[in-house]
Amino acid sequence: MQTRCYAAAAALALLLMTPARGQGAPTPAQSDALAAYEHALGDFKSILAERRNQIEAKQKLPNLPGQALYLARVAVISTYKDLTDAMPSRIGRPNKFGIPPAYFDAAIEPLVDEYADVFEIMEAPPASAQNSPTPFKDVVDLGAAIARAKGLAPADAEAAGRISLGLFYAETNGKQNVRNARSNTYMGSLQTGPSEDRNGQRKWEAIKGTIAAADPALNARDDKEEARSRGTDRRFNHWTNVRDGLMNAHAELFAEIPAIVKTLPDPIEQMKLFELIQIIPTPTRSALKSGDLLNYRVSNPTIMKHLRNNSIFAFGKVDRARSSASFREILGAMWLFKRKFDKAMVKYAEIRPR
Repeated sequence: MQTRCYAAAAALALLLMTPARGQGAPTPAQSDALAAYEHALGDFKSILAERRNQIEAKQKLPNLPGQALYLARVAVISTYKDLTDAMPSRIGRPNKFGIPPAYFDAAIEPLVDEYADVFEIMEAPPASAQNSPTPFKDVVDLGAAIARAKGLAPADAEAAGRISLGLFYAETNGKQNVRNARSNTYMGSLQTGPSEDRNGQRKWEAIKGTIAAADPALNARDDKEEARSRGTDRRFNHWTNVRDGLMNAHAELFAEIPAIVKTLPDPIEQMKLFELIQIIPTPTRSALKSGDLLNYRVSNPTIMKHLRNNSIFAFGKVDRARSSASFREILGAMWLFKRKFDKAMVKYAEIRPR
């Protein structure tokens, strides 16, 4: 009965929006698409209000309090894309988030702003977190120092620093020492798990002598942060988490930066590629080794699932039905990351003015 009510309301809404001349009644598919979108939007508003009320009442939040809210946001974007596929006339004006208008109704921007505010509260760092007064510069300095230790030329080492800053924005929107409202495993400025953090620390120790010889000041800072973080969850020390996160997942591929820059001259595309190393590490490494990065294709269902779980091909029936994609297509579908990388580029220009 409830589904029929949604469908009836959707059909009425469509009729009211349809001009009197030149168009007929909505098709069943259009009515269903509108009903699904309005239902998803209602769920999103409801869960968002519930979390806000729980926070304001200082109630204990459920385990993984952001997961239901995240999935509700995904459903809103997905059902809106299905709606605009069924009714292209519903594609509206551009939005401030840089989401393609076919996927997002700019009229609900305030809801997404509130969504971000609620997540910021839920993911606030623990009281014991060890912040840095220079979090952005730390990321750039560490990325560049690691790249130099791997033998990169100065210009390529700076590219590594810039890419590292993009990763910081991609993982936490540039917020240091945050928790994760959707996971009990991944924490900190670069969102590492315990095993990744330990692996990164071991790899750092292997190059620390080279770092010390090349940059004594950075090495002294590292010694200070090591001592400071001893006996704590090191993922909540900004410096050590960034350092170990970069060493765990990215340092070995910094050597590929000269070739990557030739294939992807746009710095934002470079950031996207290194973010894919976080999301689908094995296929990304294989693509880099293939000699034809952009045309390298992935079709493994598990890999496609990982992409969808990270907001790539995640929205709408058409995108979710994809069974394969080239890296060119994957990079093109990473539009939710672009706004974060744009922020990283602005911050990088402040840190390393020309």
